[in-house]
Amino acid sequence: MNHPSNLKESVMRLLFTACACVSILAVALICLFLFANGLPAIGKIGPLQFLLGQSWKPGNDIYGILPMILGSCYVTAGALVVGVPIGLLTAIYMSRFASPAVNRVLQPAVELLAGIPSVVYGFFGMMLLAPAVQEFLKTDFAKVVLRIKDGKGQSLFTASLLLGIMILPTIITVSKTSLDAVPDSYYEGSLALGATHERSVFSTILPAAKSGVLSAIILGVGRAVGETMAVVMVAGNHPRMPKGLFQGLRTMTANIVIEMGYATDLHREALIATGVVLFVFILLINLSFSAVKGAGSHD
Repeated sequence: MNHPSNLKESVMRLLFTACACVSILAVALICLFLFANGLPAIGKIGPLQFLLGQSWKPGNDIYGILPMILGSCYVTAGALVVGVPIGLLTAIYMSRFASPAVNRVLQPAVELLAGIPSVVYGFFGMMLLAPAVQEFLKTDFAKVVLRIKDGKGQSLFTASLLLGIMILPTIITVSKTSLDAVPDSYYEGSLALGATHERSVFSTILPAAKSGVLSAIILGVGRAVGETMAVVMVAGNHPRMPKGLFQGLRTMTANIVIEMGYATDLHREALIATGVVLFVFILLINLSFSAVKGAGSHD
């Protein structure tokens, strides 16, 4: 006769195994759906025409997603330019410079940023950031000094700025956790060798936490690449090759969400194929994250 504790342990083991299998099954079904519906469309259109084509005209059965691929890459790169320095420096400040009283204010603020829905960020960008950028482009500084002849508020710049704000919680939280995990002996040893507090933090603590910081950046990239609603509301959504920092563009996620509601036949399949490309992007990002974690564990 089994002891009650052994029976309970067996039941819980089966429950956890079932939950893990459901997760794996969900991923497998998503992959099956995407590739079963997307790969035939890529074959019909032609892989090179689909991936390198510069025109997206569903009415003429022309499906080239290079403008959307570049749009996603540019917006993500812009978000990293904005978010990584601010997020990393904030994490360093919270971990090694801020007092407990200051952290009691900053920590909930960062958590609140993470909890704000994407559509609220998008509304903020559409109602405040985009008009502010539009007004800036009308100034003499923009026209004479920066030589911006034609620009719009809903643009690559605005989308990058908004996404940079959105990835801050991820970068700050993961980077701070990594910095806090560095043993105090590293810091104390640096001080013992005559280094100042600032030099010890930036020359000893930060390099020791580099794998965690890189992981934070990679997770930020994944957050930026997969963002949809906020980008739709501030990027301009022009399905053309990106023409400048203050011109509109369209990302892969925006392309799917804008046109999927009315797409049919090959148009719909092409949008699913766009999802396949996006899925591969996210997969590469996750593999990079795993590689960084593996490299960090061997250091």
